[in-house]
Amino acid sequence: MKPIHHFCTITNHKLLVMKYCFRVGLYRQGLLHDLSKYSPTEFIVGIKHYQGTESPNNAERMKKGYSSAWLHHKGRNKHHFEYWIDYSVNRGEGMVGMKMPVKYVAEMFIDRMCASKNYNKNTYTNRHPLEYYEKGKHRIIMNKDTRALLEKLLLMLASDGEDKTLHYIKDVVLRHGY
Repeated sequence: MKPIHHFCTITNHKLLVMKYCFRVGLYRQGLLHDLSKYSPTEFIVGIKHYQGTESPNNAERMKKGYSSAWLHHKGRNKHHFEYWIDYSVNRGEGMVGMKMPVKYVAEMFIDRMCASKNYNKNTYTNRHPLEYYEKGKHRIIMNKDTRALLEKLLLMLASDGEDKTLHYIKDVVLRHGY
């Protein structure tokens, strides 16, 4: 049953992201979102470590010390801030987050919202994506402008709701940028 449950989980997530990407005008990204999850590299790990309450990549990471599926996924999907980590042009600064194009920040926000909906199901509230982000934000490498925009969208979702936030993304962020 794990293959069916995993397939249903990732497909439900993909369809949710597609729905919300379409609402803000990101049609191509909605169609192509997370297709790598169906590749053998990611799908087999997903089946093996499926729990239904969180990403199977976390279970693989606990078992092996790293997640091969995650390394594959983040290197192919530009809506993950980890895709945009590179060495700084300033010598001695090390790894830094690059400024993400706004269309990928919008997709990243939608991805987080839909993951929360997918895993929290009937208990989901508009605060869930912000609360999940807040738990781990201290340990992530992200460009300051990208971080500020993501946080603004997560806070807007939590306080003003889905419709207002999606309208803001469509009418302001995607038209005018950061």
